[in-house]
Amino acid sequence: MTQVAFASNGAATHRSTITPLRVPAPFPTTAALALEQASFDELETTFVRGSMPDLGALVGWEFRGINRMPLNRLPIAQLLGIKKFVKGFFKAEDGRVMGYNCPVARNVLDGRWHTKPSDTAPKRFGFYEVAPVDATRRDNAYLHAVLLDYGRGGNKLWDPTRGLRDYLIQVDADNLDLFLGKAYYAIGPARVQSNFFILERWRRGLTDYAQR
Repeated sequence: MTQVAFASNGAATHRSTITPLRVPAPFPTTAALALEQASFDELETTFVRGSMPDLGALVGWEFRGINRMPLNRLPIAQLLGIKKFVKGFFKAEDGRVMGYNCPVARNVLDGRWHTKPSDTAPKRFGFYEVAPVDATRRDNAYLHAVLLDYGRGGNKLWDPTRGLRDYLIQVDADNLDLFLGKAYYAIGPARVQSNFFILERWRRGLTDYAQR
């Protein structure tokens, strides 16, 4: 098993377990902010060159998230308060890797992330199943990615997050902390591309979440 040990700049080095030696940096790295500034063509190139994340290195962690919207929808994320968010990953009782979202207070993009209503008791919503992309299923656009399938997350039938389908890749094979996602929305059999998003390791989260 690979270990993640964090250097003073928040970068990861590798040892013998995935237990970190210290807490990751509280602010987004220059690599994460550079992705937020990249064009959609550049993000697409980065995405197709990425590698599949190790699910074991995701479980038990929460990640800072930044939505990167298309140019014609750039103000939407800010207006809706969804430019910054948090995603967490845990293992369910049945052994599946699952995840959730948390809302984040608005502030500057390179500032701290503060979950709402509080950092110690965040709201968790928009649950999803996490698994390597299955070539035999409808959502199989990127076979080198893992799929965050909100349709398999146990969300209520009327919950609009049920239609989300997110592909996630690891940006750099030597960096276990930085990920790029590509979001789609399912409308029947159709899939509508929504946006890219950046995830960066932030803090320890839930190992399991049997009750919600």
